[in-house]
Amino acid sequence: MEQQQQHLFITLSFFLVFFLHCSTPTLAQAPALAPAPPGPTNVTKILEKAGQFTIFIRLMKATQVANQLLGQLNNSNNGITIFAPSDSAFSSLSAGTLNTLTDEQKVELVQFHIIPTFLSSSQFQTVSNPLRTQAGDSADGKFPLNVTTSGNSVNITSGLTNTSVSGTIYTDGQLAVYQIDQVLKPYQIFDPKPPAPAPAPAKSKKKAAAIAESPDDTTADNSKAVSLTAMQNVVFWGVSAIVIALSL
Repeated sequence: MEQQQQHLFITLSFFLVFFLHCSTPTLAQAPALAPAPPGPTNVTKILEKAGQFTIFIRLMKATQVANQLLGQLNNSNNGITIFAPSDSAFSSLSAGTLNTLTDEQKVELVQFHIIPTFLSSSQFQTVSNPLRTQAGDSADGKFPLNVTTSGNSVNITSGLTNTSVSGTIYTDGQLAVYQIDQVLKPYQIFDPKPPAPAPAPAKSKKKAAAIAESPDDTTADNSKAVSLTAMQNVVFWGVSAIVIALSL
């Protein structure tokens, strides 16, 4: 009797466990989350990570060019190429050079180092000169920038600066950042053409009238010559008349 009770208890326990197991809802496995899209390309962060570009970063932020690039890179398919001068490049400028520039000139200086298209290192060999920078069209001679290659060397000249690409900082098919060791100086900022000379002041009406009323020296000389000739004629004919009268 006692064994039957134990057997019955074991059987009921087995059915209870089986029932609970079957009645427990199975939790659905949550789908794997898709990877978050990459954040917008930030040029200043790229330069900060590379190091030795603190002055160029400061100029980009102060002129708001950094924000403009952020919008361009994330709302355009044209791409951007940047020639980034190192801190040593800025230190080679004359002392106080940046402080003498106006806010507009600082913007132009930063934009002169930016090409509004993506250029890979191989494309420098076939690029058309002069390059168009974000500072403006070089057709007027104010922002000329030319690139030439010699083997693996990429040379850049603005007419006032001759330098070369010393390394690739970043490239992803849309943005290319190259290091240069000289600040590119555009003519518009560092060698502006002298202003045109002011026109000669017009003569006043009173002075012109006075000149018109007073005879010049030539007229006076001519008048004197005529008077002298007339006197000579009078004397000649007078003498002639006396000679004739005496001969009679």
